[in-house]
Amino acid sequence: MTSLDDLRRFAVTRSLFPPTTLTRAIEALGFVQADPIRAPARAQDLTLRPRVKGYRAGDLERQYPRLPIEEDFFINSGFVTRRLHGLMHPRSGLSPNAANKRAAALLAFVRDQGVVHPRDVDAHFAHGRVTNYWGGSSSATTHMLELMHYKGLLRVAGRDTGIRLYSARETVDGVSGAAARRARLDALVDIVVNKYAPLPATSLSHVIARLRYAVPHWQAEVKSAHARARHRLSHAVIGGHTWYWPTGEVIPDGDASDTVRLLAPFDPVVWDRRRFELLWNWAYRFEAYTPEPKRKLGYYALPLLWRDQVIGWANVSARDGKMNATFGYVSGKPPRERAFKRELDAELERFRTFLGQKGTPKGDLANVRVSPRG
Repeated sequence: MTSLDDLRRFAVTRSLFPPTTLTRAIEALGFVQADPIRAPARAQDLTLRPRVKGYRAGDLERQYPRLPIEEDFFINSGFVTRRLHGLMHPRSGLSPNAANKRAAALLAFVRDQGVVHPRDVDAHFAHGRVTNYWGGSSSATTHMLELMHYKGLLRVAGRDTGIRLYSARETVDGVSGAAARRARLDALVDIVVNKYAPLPATSLSHVIARLRYAVPHWQAEVKSAHARARHRLSHAVIGGHTWYWPTGEVIPDGDASDTVRLLAPFDPVVWDRRRFELLWNWAYRFEAYTPEPKRKLGYYALPLLWRDQVIGWANVSARDGKMNATFGYVSGKPPRERAFKRELDAELERFRTFLGQKGTPKGDLANVRVSPRG
């Protein structure tokens, strides 16, 4: 009979597959969530690090123009395969208002230029400023570029010191017929489930509901896609909850390897906080936007995986060519096994290489206790 221990090992081993090429890793994941915070590296780099051979911080951005991927919004903003990108587009057009004329003129300018920087577009059109999502002020041209990118009129061609460069996207035909729409929605559900499985029923509902951002033009059909998924996907009641995973996959027997991994806050292993608590019986929180006095784990705490257990977290910094790491443990202390210390040292060395730091990494094994439900 399958147990929660089996499910936990399944969750770890199916997501942390043997390191491969960057292209194959992204194909296996389907989608890599992005985040601009660099502490000590961006989330997309931290996610790819254990899954790509010889990966270095910034490789995704450096190689992006040559990779068969696109920047786009799926259930979050990030990088998607060309197949996933095609399943989501074309999204509905711009609302019928004065913005359409500006968009048409802007699109003509981009096509004429080939690849554009937002400042060059702004200099040409001088559209002024608008209030952005965060309540601050941003260029109206940048806002229009982002909207046209989301709608599928533009694509991200690359970046210049972190700023998106845009080019025109080839026009694609819409989907005709209910059967074709259902097939695309089911394919999108399968991609998101493959990335985050196994998922408890509540998390499955949550993650499928987020497809409304990927395909806003089919939002009314997401609920029926959820119902089809519950019948199509493999599932079982384990630990008092119904869990779902890709159709036909079998939960394997065996033990997890003696490996330590420092994971990104948005890594597929830890992304779903409900699943995290069910599998590891404590609450991990991303605290970058939490006021410092209220933080329990740290500004950018990286979940610490030992074998198939997330036993704590680390805060890693890199300054003046040196890397420093401090650790906290759910139990209040690190495992006493020699294998853990050996594998932690190996992971710190891998992390140092990933960051391009010189010298021996310094680790502070200080115990920082947190309540299992903290």
